Amino acid sequence: MKSAFLIMLSAFFVLTGSSCFAADQSHADILMVNGSIYTMDPGRRWAQALAISNGRIVFVGTDQEATKFAGSLTKVVNLSGKMVLPGFIDSHIHPVQGALEEQACYLGDFEKADSIEKAITEYAQAHKSEEWVIGSGWSLPIYGPSGPKKGELDKLVPDRPAFFISQDGHSAWVNSKALEKAGINSFSPDPPNGRIEREADGRTPSGTLREGAVDVVSKIAPKPTEDQERQAALDVQKKLNKLGILAVQDASVGESTLKTYAALDDANLLTMRVSACMTLDPEKGAKQIDTFKEWRDKYDGDLLSARAVKIFSDGVVEAKTAAMLEPYSGGDAKDTGILNYTPAQLKWFATKLDAAGFQIHTHAIGDRAVRCALDAIETAQKVNGKTNKMHHIAHLEIIHPDDIQRFRRLNVVANFQPFWAYSDKYVTDLTVPILGEARMKQLYPINSLFRSGAFVVAGSDWTVTTANPLEAIQVAVTRCGLKETADKAFIPEERVSLPDILAAYTINGAYLGHWEKEMGSLEIGKSADVIVLDKNLFEISPFEIYKTKVIWTLFRGREVYRDPEFP
Repeated sequence: MKSAFLIMLSAFFVLTGSSCFAADQSHADILMVNGSIYTMDPGRRWAQALAISNGRIVFVGTDQEATKFAGSLTKVVNLSGKMVLPGFIDSHIHPVQGALEEQACYLGDFEKADSIEKAITEYAQAHKSEEWVIGSGWSLPIYGPSGPKKGELDKLVPDRPAFFISQDGHSAWVNSKALEKAGINSFSPDPPNGRIEREADGRTPSGTLREGAVDVVSKIAPKPTEDQERQAALDVQKKLNKLGILAVQDASVGESTLKTYAALDDANLLTMRVSACMTLDPEKGAKQIDTFKEWRDKYDGDLLSARAVKIFSDGVVEAKTAAMLEPYSGGDAKDTGILNYTPAQLKWFATKLDAAGFQIHTHAIGDRAVRCALDAIETAQKVNGKTNKMHHIAHLEIIHPDDIQRFRRLNVVANFQPFWAYSDKYVTDLTVPILGEARMKQLYPINSLFRSGAFVVAGSDWTVTTANPLEAIQVAVTRCGLKETADKAFIPEERVSLPDILAAYTINGAYLGHWEKEMGSLEIGKSADVIVLDKNLFEISPFEIYKTKVIWTLFRGREVYRDPEFP
């Protein structure tokens, strides 16, 4: 049965005939009605109807009030109660890099070594003309703390170099030919900020590389072509739009990726906003800042922002490369991980970057790295004064309790990856043994940051883990794996509310990207960056959120994804 409102619209069309035009000032191009619209405005108000004209929101309110926006050419969409949200914002992701990884030998879908070996063998046989066999995505828990061995990879790829980045991006598995090509042998010292895993003799490279040692090989490995990067960018937009993602912080880019984004922006082919974080190299020193300024002037555009700089301050806990305040358990008393910059260097770079007008995006996993990052931003503020650049620290696996309040006080954004906040094999097999139970209680304190008054945003770090915001939202509110029950909650006191995590993925992310006047909430005058879900997240069990689908995605009022079953 038609709603009373739709009957009223039909009568309106009969009376007005063809004299109305959807593009004029009084009528909308698209009118959504009969919906559950969660606006994410300051009052977190709900609405029934939303009107879009020329790519912007011109009305948010009740069905009854919406009648005046209907013209003969207006596309009226009866939502039948479905939920509407602002487009999702992923505040830490690697879109182009991730798409390139999926085009190569991607191992992220495999949970056993034999499946990985089969995939590598098949890929190598199918790509015999390639000089290297390159891939990514192998999971650290499959191979344990010491990592996979070169001998295993030599059997799979005996004829040329093979180079496989781990799922978290901080380790690599290489064969003997890759080690030889990079000049890594038994006499090679560990490179700065890196580690070459060794055999039992303490000298012979085993085939697993950590952090800076990965770079020794990656610098000589073949790079993707411009055409490959462009196609990867186009492909990944479709993937992200399907998930409702309409803006991203690309967490680590070089000039080639900036060129790719800028070319798409100039050609009006971007279907999402991009804040590109240019990667700081600890070996290149101060001259990089002038280079970043040149890139900002050259590539900053309509939908592309080149105004942020990424700092990798440490590694990851599982490989003992995250920088810790106290030593890792069960090992050397001096083993506190790797800090890629000394505290003094970090303060110097933060101060110079802040003064140059850049937003700082810092990778910090360990509690020492987090503290050093906060110290660096505090120093920059003392020298340059406080601004609204929204400097942020990403990952934040372990934060010392003494540093929780500093985020709010310093106006530093806490950038979490919520999907990590449950007890998976990374936690049980690799993290617990080297952190101990006491420190485990400090992992991913998302709710503590919200309660402290800190500004919190969320991202995926895809391809490290799923890019689907709805899956991460479920983990954030349950602290359980997607198919686990409530009794499995990991540090349940750190569960967050649904409104809080939705804000992290929408309006908070918009402020982080300096897009708050354009997107992040459904308010009159903003860009029509809108998504429709097949279920109302407030009306279902939190353990069913991951089953929810985005069924319609609009960017600037233009459809960029539609589920085949959506009318």
